[in-house]
Amino acid sequence: MHILLQILLLLLLAKAFGEFFERMGFPSVLGEISAGLLLVSVFLLTPEDEILKFLAGLGAIFFLFTAGYKETNLHELRATFKQSLLPATFGVTVPFIFGFLLGKMFNFPFLECLFIGVVFTPTSIGMTVRTLIDLDYLSTRVGSIRLNASILDDILCLFLLAVVIQISLYHKVLAGQLLTMGGKLAAFIIIMVILGLHILPKLFEYIQKMHVEEAIFTGVIVVALFSAFLAEKFGLHAVIGAFIGGIILSTIPIAKIQDVQDKVSGFSYGIFVPIFFAFIGLSVDLSALSTAGLFAALLIILALAGKVIGGFIGSKLVGLDSYDSLIYGVGGMPRVGVELVVIAVARSMGIIGPEVFSAVVLMVAVSVIVTPLFLKYTIELKERSKRIAS
Repeated sequence: MHILLQILLLLLLAKAFGEFFERMGFPSVLGEISAGLLLVSVFLLTPEDEILKFLAGLGAIFFLFTAGYKETNLHELRATFKQSLLPATFGVTVPFIFGFLLGKMFNFPFLECLFIGVVFTPTSIGMTVRTLIDLDYLSTRVGSIRLNASILDDILCLFLLAVVIQISLYHKVLAGQLLTMGGKLAAFIIIMVILGLHILPKLFEYIQKMHVEEAIFTGVIVVALFSAFLAEKFGLHAVIGAFIGGIILSTIPIAKIQDVQDKVSGFSYGIFVPIFFAFIGLSVDLSALSTAGLFAALLIILALAGKVIGGFIGSKLVGLDSYDSLIYGVGGMPRVGVELVVIAVARSMGIIGPEVFSAVVLMVAVSVIVTPLFLKYTIELKERSKRIAS
C-alpha cells in the first residue's frame, strides 16, 4: 500500500475512532489504538515501514514535549512539591517493584524486568484530572495532591527510563558506569536549565520582533527538536529530551502565549500523536496476547494494585485519612500515555517482546475503563462514612 494512503488511513481512522470513544466517555487514545488494530487486522498494514516508524517516533517526541510544555507548571509544582513528593515516590516505587518482580516470576531477562517496572510507574495526568473533575473532587486536598503527584510520577518515570536505557547500552551495572549515567543525565539537565534561564528568554524576545509569520511557533518546534536531538547525543532517548525541553519552555512567557500553545497542540495532536498511538495498535500482536494468559492477567492486576498500595502508603504518611488515601491510590491507576512511549522505546530497542508489549496495551485499556468506576465507589464510601459518623 502506498505510504500516503497508509498515512491517510491512519489519521482518518484514528480521529474517527477517537471521536467515537470520546463520545462514549473514554479517552480518544483508546480509539486511536483501536484504529491501528483495525488496520493491521483488516487492511494488513504492518509496523515495519520505515516512514511510519519515523512519523510514530516524531509522535512520541511531540506527545511528551507537549505534556511538558502545556501540562507542567513549575511554579505550581514548586508550591506543592513537599506534600506531593512522598506520595509520588511511593506511588512510583511500589509499582516499579511489582513490575520487576512480575518479570522475574516469568523468567524474563533482567533488562526486560526493568522495563516492565518502569511501565508500571506513570499516571495519566489528563485521565486523572478528567475523572476528578467529573466527580467534583479536583479542588479538594487529595485532588490537588493527586494532580501534582501525577506530574511527578511521569517525571520520575522518565528518569527511570533514562537510567534503564543507559543500563541497556552498557549491558552491565557497575559503579563507574552508574556515575557515567548520572553524569550524562545531570549534564544534559544543567545545559537545558542554563538555556532556559539565560539564552532562550533572550532568543524568544528577538523572535517576537521578527516579521516572518509564525516565528514564535517555529521557535518552539525548533526547541522541541533540538532538545530531543541533544538528548540523543548524550546517550539518552529523544523523548526524555523533548519532555525536559517542554518543561523548560513552559517557564518562558513569550513562548507560552495561548495562541502558540494552541498551534503546538494542533500540530502535535492533529498529526503526529494520533499516528503514534495508531502505530501502537499496529504493533500489537493479538496472537501473542492470546497466549499470554496468566501473565497478561497478573500484569493488569499488579499494575493497578501497585498504584493503589503505593499511593495509599505515601498519602497516609503525609497525613491523609484512610478514605482519602484510598481515593489518592485509586486515582493513580489510569495509564494513557507515557507508559505507551516507554514500551515503544523498549520495543524499538529490541528489549521487550510482543507478549509484554501487547499485555501492556491491554492494561492501559483496562485501567481507563475501571478507574472511574473504582474512584466513584471509593468516594461514595467516604461520603457514606461521613453520614454514619454524623
